[in-house]
Amino acid sequence: MSAPAAERDVDPRRYFEAVERDRDEVAGSDPVCLYLETTNRCNLPCTTCPRTFEELEPAANMSWDLFRSIVDQYPNIARVVLHGVGEPLMVPNLPRMIRYLKARGTYVLFNTNGTLLNERRGRDLIASGLDELRVSLDAAEAQTFKAVRGKDVFDRIVENVRQFCALQRALAADAPRVSLWLTGLKETIGQLPAFIDLADAIDVREVHLQRLVYFPDGQGLARAEQALFEHLDEREEALIREAETRAAEHGILFDASGATEPGTSLRRADEQRPWSLCTRPWTLMYFTAHGRALPCCIAPFSMRGYDAFTLGEATQQSLREIWNGESYSRCARSGTANPTENFAMSC
Repeated sequence: MSAPAAERDVDPRRYFEAVERDRDEVAGSDPVCLYLETTNRCNLPCTTCPRTFEELEPAANMSWDLFRSIVDQYPNIARVVLHGVGEPLMVPNLPRMIRYLKARGTYVLFNTNGTLLNERRGRDLIASGLDELRVSLDAAEAQTFKAVRGKDVFDRIVENVRQFCALQRALAADAPRVSLWLTGLKETIGQLPAFIDLADAIDVREVHLQRLVYFPDGQGLARAEQALFEHLDEREEALIREAETRAAEHGILFDASGATEPGTSLRRADEQRPWSLCTRPWTLMYFTAHGRALPCCIAPFSMRGYDAFTLGEATQQSLREIWNGESYSRCARSGTANPTENFAMSC
């Protein structure tokens, strides 16, 4: 039987460190993190997102009953992420879900595109106890934003975030921690220093550089030639260094997804088996809005549907049956090959 997450001292912002380097096909401990796709609906046609190009499942919000049936099976879970391929602020039950999790001491966060972050929703999020609010902005000005995110709403989002930060100050609310995220594209890396300046101008104290995950066959801007991973040239290295300098001057935390240094995050650590350093199959479970268990949030980028990557169904099995079931051991935790290479090679 796997050890409960509550028995481990887990930093919810570095949950991926909660497992040893030597790992077996059977997890020795319960997951420390749940990814719950509270909705697969969205209001932006982003050119780096799989849902823009394929309907992976019927459009839906995760029901309250399904949400509770999942989280109640791991009442001591350290961290829950309330996003998947959709926009969480479209979910009416979102503040209720956050409050339910915070009542048991769980660290809660989600990514948003910020388009719906009005004052009412902002007050609801602050009152709910949300720990982190991550705003995926992906550009420092409107024209590039539209090329990446598909709609001309850059100025609205920037103003929404500015007003939210002002609301936090007025309420003396330390939480949630607000951060801006930029996906590392050849298209956008030139804006990184200005992106840091923009964060400072609207009083956001964290900026994160997100590695691009791209489609095997290429769709929109999510294609190998746009990725900075392993392909940084001298100019791009200099832009990252300039962004680091500006962040230090502004007193802004600047790092990469996975809490790593930005330059390091864009270099491969294990050339022969790049997926071998990934701890997600031993630390987290990901469920779609319909309750389908996937290896992680990278699976949608296969662009081949979910059938080959489905590890279980939360509507039909207990989470512990899924966690150490045959599909998890064979598909997600194999130590000799990479059964998930259709999507993990581009992660």
